[in-house]
Amino acid sequence: MRDCRVGLFSGVGRVMRSGAGRRRLALAFLSVAAASISSAGPAAAQGTVRNTFEDWQLRCETPAGAKAEQCALVQYVAAEDRPNLTLVVIVLKTADNRGYLLRVVAPLGVLLPSGLGLKIDQTDIGRASFVRCLTTGCVAEVVMDDGLVRSLRGGAQATFIVFQTPEEGVGIPVSMKGFGTGFDALK
Repeated sequence: MRDCRVGLFSGVGRVMRSGAGRRRLALAFLSVAAASISSAGPAAAQGTVRNTFEDWQLRCETPAGAKAEQCALVQYVAAEDRPNLTLVVIVLKTADNRGYLLRVVAPLGVLLPSGLGLKIDQTDIGRASFVRCLTTGCVAEVVMDDGLVRSLRGGAQATFIVFQTPEEGVGIPVSMKGFGTGFDALK
C-alpha cells in the first residue's frame, strides 16, 4: 500500500451485525455525527433513516440552528473474524456543498500513525491519516474527487484496513451494493 499522508488516498482524494453491536455502532455514529456537526458544518445525519439502498442507508436530520436538512449515506460494518472491530462509513456533502467527504470512524485502540488503508476490489487506493479521536472512535476523512467516486461506484467491495500493531493490518469489507444509487440521492 502506498503511504499517502500528504495527499490522502493519493491521486483520488485529499484530506480526510448483532443487536448489541448495532446499538454500539449507532451510539458511536450518533456521537461522532453530533461532534462533526459542530466542527465540520454539514455532517453525517444522526436522525431518521430516509431510505435504504441495498447495504447503505440515507440518514437525514435538521440540526439545531440549521436552516436545511442534512443527509449522509451510511454503512455500519464489523470485521468478520473480530465482531468488536467495527467501522462506520459515512459519505456526506462538504460544508460549502461543492463536494463530498468520505468519513470513516474506527474504534479506539487502532494504531494511528499507520492510518486507514483502502482497497476497492483488488486495487490499492492508499492510506488516509486519522484527523481526530473522540470518545467514540477515531476519524479519518478525505474529500472525494471524481476518481474516488468512480472507483467506489464501480467496485463490488471496498476494504478498509486498520492497524492494531505496525505488522497487523485488519481488512474490514464494506459492500458497495447500492452505493451508486445512494450517492445519487445525496445530490
